[in-house]
Amino acid sequence: MAKSEKELLALLRELDDPERLERPLRYDRRSVGLKFGRLVRRLEADFGTSCESERDTQESSEYGRVRVPAEATLDGTRIVVCVSKFGSLAEVCADNPGAFLGTAEAHEEGALDLGDLATVERALADLGYVNVPEELLESDYEGPSALEHFAARPTWWTRFFGLW
Repeated sequence: MAKSEKELLALLRELDDPERLERPLRYDRRSVGLKFGRLVRRLEADFGTSCESERDTQESSEYGRVRVPAEATLDGTRIVVCVSKFGSLAEVCADNPGAFLGTAEAHEEGALDLGDLATVERALADLGYVNVPEELLESDYEGPSALEHFAARPTWWTRFFGLW
């Protein structure tokens, strides 16, 4: 079940450890990698195509990304799923993070089919990921970590998907 914005903000604050910017204290690289592999396979099966992925991103709080190619989507725009090293957080974007201010805007502009989005969101939920909307991730960061060294305007995206 999708979480409310209030619940998601509470989760982001709970996961925010200023002593551990790149990964959480009990980070299990192997289990995160296995789960990510299941996500890639699931999206490939659901969309009937190979999906490009990158994993184990170094010096970043993002674990990896999987890209559903544009040719496999109804509106002809690739879908990118970013996965954080923190708490199974995930973000779904049309084309690339920042290309649109969220999936609603991408849909309104004809770049994201709601059926395709539902397919991705169902895969994330089934695998235990928490889908955090791009609009929330792009809001101003309000936590205890010192992020000013990494971004002029720190956001929740900076905290849980950014480079260190």
